[in-house]
This record gives sequence, C-alpha cells and structure tokens, in this order.
Amino acid sequence: MIKNDVIENIKQKSFALSIIIYPLMLLIGFVTHPNLLAMEPLFTVDQLVVRFHNNPMYHIGHLIVTFTVPVIIIYFIGTMNLLQGKGKKFGFWGGIIGVFGAFILAVDKGALCLVLSAFDTLPEKEFQKLVPYLEVIVNKEGYLFIVWLIFALMIGGILQAIGLIKEKVIAKWQGVLIIVGLLLLINPDIELISTVGATLMCIGYIPWGFKELKYN
Repeated sequence: MIKNDVIENIKQKSFALSIIIYPLMLLIGFVTHPNLLAMEPLFTVDQLVVRFHNNPMYHIGHLIVTFTVPVIIIYFIGTMNLLQGKGKKFGFWGGIIGVFGAFILAVDKGALCLVLSAFDTLPEKEFQKLVPYLEVIVNKEGYLFIVWLIFALMIGGILQAIGLIKEKVIAKWQGVLIIVGLLLLINPDIELISTVGATLMCIGYIPWGFKELKYN
C-alpha cells in the first residue's frame, strides 16, 4: 500500500513538473537559435548552412528540444488521465495525436538536427563538398517527408487545452494563450515566431503546473 502511494505521488509530481518544464524547454531551445530576429523562413541550402554551420548554440538548442520529447509524452498522458468529465474526448484524442506528434518531433530533431551537428564536425574543405547534398534535407526528400506531420503535436495540445477549459482545470485566458502559442509554432522555421509562441505557452502552462505541484 505504501509502495502504491509512493508510485502515485511520483506520477503526480512528474506530471506537474512536465507542465512546467515542457514549454520552458521549448522556449530555451528556440531562444538559443542564432539570428533569432532574422524573421527568415528556411527555404534554401544557404539559409540552412548560415543557421547551423559553426554555430554550436544552434545544435545545443535542438538537443534541448530533443530532450523535451519524453517530458511532452508525460504531459500528454497525464492530461489524458486527468480529463474524465466534459473534456474527456478532447483529452483522449488530444493525447493520442499529441504523443504521435512528440514521436515525429524526435524523428525531426534526430534526422534534421543531430545529423547536421555531425556534418558540422567535418573539416571545412570536406564540409563545402557536402553542402550541395544538403538540398535533399531542405526539400525533405525520401522518407523525410514524414516530419511534416509534426503539426500533430500542436493539434494534440490544442485539443487537450480545449478539454482543460471545458473542465475548468485552467482559466479561459490560460487556455487561449496556450492555443495561440501552439498555433504560432506552426510556421516555416521562423524562430522568432516560435519563440513568441513558446512564451505564450509558458504564461499559460506554468501557473497551472505550480498549482498541480502544490496540491499533489
């Protein structure tokens, strides 16, 4: 019985912490990007090279976002279990879609970011020979097209935010900020817009996270 209570307490504390850490890690990941104020979408190889080549903070930022994936999964599953009233269907489908989106986020960062950090270790002459081949990454050739499904992460979060509002777990203003923040993450790699989105998410999520931490 005592062991069950301890396990339940760990689960509740982990869920509360995930609410706080999830948006914060995303924000840190976006803020660490070089040329944050450029407002430039990523469409060409030259734009990609300028962003990541000899920019260790770019790789660190993406590594932080990669490590956010398990935290996001804890959040989605915890919210799915929490919503059992008017928001139950939003919690369930939001959780299913959101966990799938978290998986795609891991694929995205693994294929498009961690691999680029390996390329960045090459001697300059070797790297310059590689540059033309980066076109396949920019254009999402082969099976890389599945990273476009990352929008599932935002859709799942929005559905669960609606459920949280319906069950009055969070205030309406918090839900609106979370939803707007998630919508802003759906953009063509403009980091400033993503940073604003993550900031709004922090404002919406973190007070709720501390509330959950306090009562559990």
